[in-house]
Amino acid sequence: MAAALRLARKGLYTTDPNPRVGCVLAHDERVIGNGWHRRAGGAHAEIAAMRDADSSVAGSTVYVTLEPCSIHGRTPPCAKALIEARVARVIVAAQDPNPAVNGGGMKYLRDAGVTVESGLMAEEAETLNVGFSSRMKSGRPWIRVKTAISLDGRTALRTGESQWISGEASRADVQRWRARSSAILTGIGTVLADNPSMNARVDQPVVQPLRVVVDRQWRTPPDSRIVAGQGDVLIAGDRSISVPAALTSSKAECLGLPAKDGRVNLRALFNALAEREVNEVQVEAGSRLCGSLYNERLVDEILIYQAPVLLGDGGPGPFALGPLESMADRAHFKVLEVSHLGNDLRYRLQPEFRS
Repeated sequence: MAAALRLARKGLYTTDPNPRVGCVLAHDERVIGNGWHRRAGGAHAEIAAMRDADSSVAGSTVYVTLEPCSIHGRTPPCAKALIEARVARVIVAAQDPNPAVNGGGMKYLRDAGVTVESGLMAEEAETLNVGFSSRMKSGRPWIRVKTAISLDGRTALRTGESQWISGEASRADVQRWRARSSAILTGIGTVLADNPSMNARVDQPVVQPLRVVVDRQWRTPPDSRIVAGQGDVLIAGDRSISVPAALTSSKAECLGLPAKDGRVNLRALFNALAEREVNEVQVEAGSRLCGSLYNERLVDEILIYQAPVLLGDGGPGPFALGPLESMADRAHFKVLEVSHLGNDLRYRLQPEFRS
């Protein structure tokens, strides 16, 4: 199963909106076939492994990181293909969170006489597909906030200058996290201040993420890098405000949403992204937008890159939460991982929201 998970990770940047899945076929201790899902619409991991097999798969054991599908989606059901191939045993890491499957694939196999076991390395398999699981279970994408800070907790100088706080190793790591995301989300303030491209720059095949701008008043310049660059762009604004003609005639898609407290309704935005099969959203935005996401409990994970520098007084922090009246009100996080990247530290955190 560990080998199947390594295969699944090969599709980390290309399978979207499908989950990342790997599969190994074996006769006793001998591996006869390997496969992984490379791209939506292409062969699923089980089919790829059977095509790779160097001998008959009849009587073999199948190690697969996600439950074989039992429905006809972009491709025919894998559970049926495994039955027709007369495999003897299927070992599944994680159950498919898709309500249309959700145990149905394993039942289909068992009903056909195939031995099925599940739960082996389930946590690792589920972590690989947190966005797909979130979309299937909660109806919204997995939301990951990325930020870079100094030792004194600033994301920019008092003047607003912010390039570059972190080092080259951290910036390369950010690109890898972008590449695995379905969408990169930022605010109009970042677009106007930095004119970023917000694309994923990695040295391997990648499905470029959708770039999303939260822009209530439709102020995004049509010639900005985020609009003019390659890839799809979505601008989310207030539907009660008219979209400028220059923006409607650009290649950007303009999505009008209801306003909430004078801002774009973020929950409505993420629901709309889920309907577009967006699994993981990486947020790279200013403190106000990040603070709004946190206050509305729309943050699942945080990546903080901390550089050993001081930026001095007056610069913003990563989250504008407003003044707290008591230490009991402070925000709490679970530390998932701490890594060294060059001279920087990367913290991967999970909010612990309290009622």
